[in-house]
Amino acid sequence: MMTDNDPGTTTTATARTLSHASLKSVLQQDLPASIVVFLVALPLSLGVALASGAPVVAGLIAAAVGGVVAGLLGGSKVQVSGPTASLAVVVAGAVQQFGWAAMCFITVGAGVLQILFGLSRIARGALGIAPVVVHAMLAGIGVVIALQQVHVLLGGTTVSSPWAGIVALPRQVMSAQKGDLFVGLLVITVLIGWQYLPRRMRVVPGPLVAVVLATVLSLVLPVTVERVRLDGSLLDGIGLPALPHGGWLPLVLTMLTVALIASVETLLSAVAVDKLRPDQRTDFDRELLGQGAANMTSGLLGGLPIAAVIVRSITNANAGARSRAATVMHGGWILIFAVALVGLVRQIPTAALAGLLVLIGVQLVKLAHIKRARRTGDLYVYLITVIAVVALNLLQGMVIGLLAAVALLLWRVVKFTIAAAPRTDGTWLVRIAGTCTFLAAPRLTAELAKVPAGVDVTVELSVDFLDHAACELLSEWADTRESNGGTVDFVELGTARMARTHDGPPEHGHARKSVVDPIRPWRRSGGVDPIAAGIAACHREHAHLAGSRHRPDADTFFLTCADALIVPDVITNSGPGDLFTVRNVGNLVPVGGSDVSVEAALIYALDKLDVRSVVVCGHSGCGAMEALYRQVQAGPGLDDWLAHAQPTLAAFHAGHPVAAAAGSAGFGPIDQLGMVNVARQVQTLVDYPAVRSGIQERGVAVSGLFFDLATARVIEITADGIAHFDEARRAAAEPV
Repeated sequence: MMTDNDPGTTTTATARTLSHASLKSVLQQDLPASIVVFLVALPLSLGVALASGAPVVAGLIAAAVGGVVAGLLGGSKVQVSGPTASLAVVVAGAVQQFGWAAMCFITVGAGVLQILFGLSRIARGALGIAPVVVHAMLAGIGVVIALQQVHVLLGGTTVSSPWAGIVALPRQVMSAQKGDLFVGLLVITVLIGWQYLPRRMRVVPGPLVAVVLATVLSLVLPVTVERVRLDGSLLDGIGLPALPHGGWLPLVLTMLTVALIASVETLLSAVAVDKLRPDQRTDFDRELLGQGAANMTSGLLGGLPIAAVIVRSITNANAGARSRAATVMHGGWILIFAVALVGLVRQIPTAALAGLLVLIGVQLVKLAHIKRARRTGDLYVYLITVIAVVALNLLQGMVIGLLAAVALLLWRVVKFTIAAAPRTDGTWLVRIAGTCTFLAAPRLTAELAKVPAGVDVTVELSVDFLDHAACELLSEWADTRESNGGTVDFVELGTARMARTHDGPPEHGHARKSVVDPIRPWRRSGGVDPIAAGIAACHREHAHLAGSRHRPDADTFFLTCADALIVPDVITNSGPGDLFTVRNVGNLVPVGGSDVSVEAALIYALDKLDVRSVVVCGHSGCGAMEALYRQVQAGPGLDDWLAHAQPTLAAFHAGHPVAAAAGSAGFGPIDQLGMVNVARQVQTLVDYPAVRSGIQERGVAVSGLFFDLATARVIEITADGIAHFDEARRAAAEPV
């Protein structure tokens, strides 16, 4: 017999509890969300079918399949799939060219391609398409949809092309049917006004309210309107795809277009949903597999192509959906409606759906995207893509847009600036910035020719790439001028260097290297004098600072160890002239005796430079502290110097509170001794008459620091402990 403590009983009870919690979540959150999404998807699915030139029931089939199949198999728990306006233009053209049955075959083929995309794990590659091209592509689709559906809103039929729609629009306006025009404008008015109503009223989706209101009024008022034609129920509309007649190349291109657009829109929708639900990340590859399976199913049943729709997906997430149940149930509601309530669909005026689609098309042209494209310099790419989509077709427009984006990228990559101008002292300054390649040779030659013969020239190179052709041109130009008695100084401010260009293939300079180089140890070899090489590098990279304006006096006296790994300017992020630095072995402050070097420097800094801060900085792994701790006999000179640290050693052995705090933080005995040494030297400085006077009269601050080489973190040393410079302290220290 099993007791209450048996593992089997516990596991069963746990499973029962989780199942109950899951069912409760479905009933309280997923069920209401599914109804909201169903009410949003129903009119949109009917409208997309109308805009696509497909049977109306094809939109309902696609919506039901998208909810059930893609909802079960996709990589997102809350993303909602179905017929989408972005594919309406492609489908409409394919239906006119191949027929509806062949379009269903294309949908099946697009699904197969999406499954291949998912299996090949290239889903994230689709996100590499320039956003401006995607935005422009959607805007172009919106223009085409609006131009087509405005004719239906006026009581006519959809036109074959956008240009034909523009040409026929004046005639259509003159012959507009008043009933259809009234219904269409009513839908647009309701949709625009709906967004300004209180939030509690907007719980019911605006598209549903607009279509229902327009339908009711069209039945009550004495108006004549064209209504949706639907023969039979959803089950009657199911039909198998058929192989098309004619060439296969246009068919394959259409199939690829549908697969690409559906995949890109799906992945963009997934990214948006992930931002709303960061705890539920989408599996992009699985999502494409689910979309492919849904498109194959929809095509086999006679439905429209399917993609994840961002409006429905965000609606589902905001409505509180927590699992796939909401998406699947929304597909079930559409299926029930299409089978049992098909008579209601026949009462909907086509102009009502046209008004819905006209507004959707206009809203695809987002002013925010245009402003962003203008701000980022991508406006030409945006306009070229929109015009190409409207004038040609979606696939060609997308390709042209991508080519325009790549061309703009190449232009930005190879872009460079050069300017030569005289200076007040009679010399000339040539500034070259950007990417300097052989393409720059004509402008380089023309600008360098402006420099008069015989004058001294400084060339500032702020370039991130320098190829052999440009480097050779500059070198030969400099050699020619110097042979004629002039001088040419190269100041290399960018990450690319002329010397590296001569030594090997050109490569882009890396910003990280330019930051790390000044603070890491340099290991020169090959018989090169490190000091001479360093001076030459400094001249190339910092000669432009010569003659700069006078800097104010240093504001900090900084006493630190002579260890070569300690770079005070880097530790404190200071510049030239900020620190008055004194270095010695062990960062000691001698008291008495013949060595007054620290005292002399301190008096000079306080009296002549008027420094307001005095700092002592030790570091981890200090050799002086190790010799002191182990009582190593280092010989005359060094032993005499370390004698100044004997009070530090005595305080350490007596249990100084700083040593205890450092030990609690995980530091070893030598580093503990180093921190105690900082605290002792700070106290010694405070006892100096000059420092004490500065504290009393001018508010001079005296502090201790300890640089931990292992973590590159600076620790504050107080009289009785240590403190870390965390983010909060740094934020508080920053000026407002």
